[in-house]
Amino acid sequence: MTAPLPRVITTVAEMREAIAAERAAGRTVALTPTLGALHDGHISHVIRAAELADVRVVSIFVNPTQFTQAEDLEKYPRTLDADVARLAEHGVDLVFAPSVDEMYPTGPTGVTVHAGEVGNTFEGKSRVGHFDGVLTVVAKLLGIVTPDIVTFGQKDAQQLFLVKRMVTDLNFATRVETIETVREPDGLAMSSRNRFLAPGERRAALALSAALEAAASASDRGIDSALAAAQGALAGTPLVELDYFAVVHPDTFRPVDDDYRGRAIAIVAARVGTTRLIDNESLRIG
Repeated sequence: MTAPLPRVITTVAEMREAIAAERAAGRTVALTPTLGALHDGHISHVIRAAELADVRVVSIFVNPTQFTQAEDLEKYPRTLDADVARLAEHGVDLVFAPSVDEMYPTGPTGVTVHAGEVGNTFEGKSRVGHFDGVLTVVAKLLGIVTPDIVTFGQKDAQQLFLVKRMVTDLNFATRVETIETVREPDGLAMSSRNRFLAPGERRAALALSAALEAAASASDRGIDSALAAAQGALAGTPLVELDYFAVVHPDTFRPVDDDYRGRAIAIVAARVGTTRLIDNESLRIG
């Protein structure tokens, strides 16, 4: 028997009406924001959301304000019908799939959320304005859906850090639930961008997770050993153009000192062929 499709909502007004009805019935709401092109990583969000709330909302919106000029907005995969069918298999209740005109009826918003100093580092340095666009659209989604819980993945560690900071600093009545990174059997972090990798690039991309594993294995000997191990794992992979590899403090997202001991996050970004990939791994230094 075919599972019933989620209700697909395309306007802000209808989304608010649907949520108001759920609230009137005493139900709690979880939101999973996505850009679509769903994979098993996204599905892990909706599975977890089912354990946390009565009603699950998945937003599917390719947000233009988080793409930089160097990125191809038009190239990003749009697979709404397939995404909705896959969400039906997991009993998702509502899909919010607005158009760009619905979310930005007068063009880019005059008032935006600024990601602050951390938003200009790492991904923010390579993709100027990216996190301002992310936080602004997340703030809009939280204002529209007003969820009790919103899920974000650990794979986008800097995004997760900034969303948590925004929710705290701006007093959103929403709890951020962290979803662990889902990986392919060979260790590559699942991403909608993986589909753009040619076979040779796909193999080369494993250098990112290998570098993270090497850093974690050497982390008990200190930060220098962790970074050296990562560099060794990345060496000799010509298809991988490294942007950065760093070890940051989980509470500040700033690089840790040479003599640091304690919890940390190793983060990496690289271009493999023409595809930009990111990944990260929690570790303990010392």
